[in-house]
Formats: sequence, structure tokens, C-alpha cells
Amino acid sequence: MPIDIHDYETLLERARKQLPEVVFEKKRFEMPQLEIFIEGRRTIVQNWSEILSRLNRAGKHVIRYMNRELATAGTEGGGRVIFAGVFSKKILESVLEKYVETYVKCRECEKPDTKLEKEGRLTFLQCEACGARHSVPPI
Repeated sequence: MPIDIHDYETLLERARKQLPEVVFEKKRFEMPQLEIFIEGRRTIVQNWSEILSRLNRAGKHVIRYMNRELATAGTEGGGRVIFAGVFSKKILESVLEKYVETYVKCRECEKPDTKLEKEGRLTFLQCEACGARHSVPPI
């Protein structure tokens, strides 16, 4: 049975109206610059709460990842994070960028409009923009 082109256009328009506005935005995702300072043998990231809000992720998850990658201990508090050890801004930014590529950006559309969903022992990255779903490695 052939589909009437008028019906198709109506259905397509209705589907587009149900999508969130972020799907149609063309802006590029940009991470805020890390504001760090070193105090003794500790590295402190001052704008941690801003970074978490931009990533739309829980601080616990991001810190666990960074602790593993940096082979150190980090604690969160007061809108900042403190890592044991001295790390350059470049090292911290590269680790955070790797986190974004794995746990934030969609592999299909490259948008950061995603959320992590845990099902049993598996964790999935669900894109709210294009609907893609990918498994991500556990931390």
C-alpha cells in the first residue's frame, strides 16, 4: 500500500515537534578551562562545580575515573576537588577530555546531551538528542 506524501509530511512534522530543542542546535560542546593551583603536594581544581554542571555528571563518577587515570586519591568538597600529588593543567585537561569522549559525548552525533543508565552490571550511554545507546566501560 503506497504512502500518501501528505501523510508522510504530517507524521514527520509531528515527530520533529516531539524532539527536544537541543537536537536542532548546532553549537559545539566546549569544556570550561580548569582553574587549578598547587598547594604543597596537592593539586586543587577550583571550578569543579562548573565543570560538573557542564558535563551533567555526578562528581563521584568523574572523580573515580580521574583517580584511576591519575593513580591518586581525590576528594570533593566546597565546589572544588583536591588531588593528592602535583599534576599540571595539561595532564588534568587530557584526562578530563578522555572522560568526556568516553562517558559524555554521543558516539553517533557527538553531542553531550547524554545520560548514564545502569542495567545490572552494565552501564549504557543514552543520547537524548539522537536516541543512540552504547555500552561504556565500568570505572
